[in-house]
Amino acid sequence: MASLNTLLGPLLALLVASLAAASASNLHNDFDITWGDGRAQILNNGELLTLNLDRASGSGFQSRNEYLFGKIDMQLKLVPGNSAGTVTAYYLSSKGSAWDEIDFEFLGNLSGDPYILHTNVFSQGKGNREQQFYLWFDPTADFHTYSILWNPQRIVFSVDGTPIREFKNLESMGVPFPKNQPMRIYSSLWNADDWATRGGLVKADWTQAPFTASYRNFSAEACVLSNGASSCGTNTSPPASSAAANAWFSEELDSTRQERLKWVQKNYMVYNYCKDTNRFPRGLPPECNMA
Repeated sequence: MASLNTLLGPLLALLVASLAAASASNLHNDFDITWGDGRAQILNNGELLTLNLDRASGSGFQSRNEYLFGKIDMQLKLVPGNSAGTVTAYYLSSKGSAWDEIDFEFLGNLSGDPYILHTNVFSQGKGNREQQFYLWFDPTADFHTYSILWNPQRIVFSVDGTPIREFKNLESMGVPFPKNQPMRIYSSLWNADDWATRGGLVKADWTQAPFTASYRNFSAEACVLSNGASSCGTNTSPPASSAAANAWFSEELDSTRQERLKWVQKNYMVYNYCKDTNRFPRGLPPECNMA
C-alpha cells in the first residue's frame, strides 16, 4: 500500500506549481511593446509596464497571445494631473474589416475634473454601442482593476470587481455577438485632443508632458489560440474536469452584482447609446429594448 507521502507528494508539487503560476505576473512574458520608440517600458523585472506620451508620439503594446473567450484583469493607474486631450485605450480586438472589439477608453480631462470611462462593443465591424461613465474614485491616485469577462453568453465590463456594463449574446434577435474571432489585448496612450476632451475644445498642455499611464498585475483565465487550436479544446469550451477553474466560461451576474450594476448605471453613467433617440431616429438598436 502506497505511503501517504508517496500519494501526496505529486499533488503538493502540482499545487505549488499552480500557485506559483497564478501569482507570477511577468509582463515580459505576456506583452510586446509595439510602438513608441522607447516611450513604453517594462520595468521592475516585469512587474510594471508604463506608456508615455509627448508632443512627438504616444506608445502602445499588445498581448503575445490571442484569446477566444476569457476573463481578463489588468490594474491601471491613469495619467495624473491635467490629462486633457489624452486617451488611454485598453481593449481586445481581432483583425480584418469585419473585426470584433471590446473597449475600455479613458478620456483625460482638466485637473480636478473626472475622467470619462468610455466603453464600446464591436461585432463584425459594427460598433456604435457606446456607454460612458464617471468613476467613483480618482483613477490617477492608485492602481485599480479593470476587467473584461467574455464568454459565449455575455460580455461584462467591471471595475474593482463591480460590474458597470453587461452586453448579452442576443443573436436570436439578430444582434451580432463576438464569438468566432480570436482577439489580442492592445493598449495605447495617444494624443486625441482634436476630440477627446469636450469635443476637442480643450487641448493637451504639452508643458505637462510626458504623460504616463501605468499597468501591473495582469491575469487571464482564458482560451488561448495557437496555430488555430484552442487551449480549451476543439469546441472552445473548457473540459469538464476543470469546471471549477473555468467557472468564468458560464459565469453570469448574481443578484448582488446585478444590484451593483444598477447602482453604477444610475449614479455614474453619463452616456448610453440606448437612450440616444436623436442618433437612432428610426428606432433604437434591438438590444436596447431588452429589460
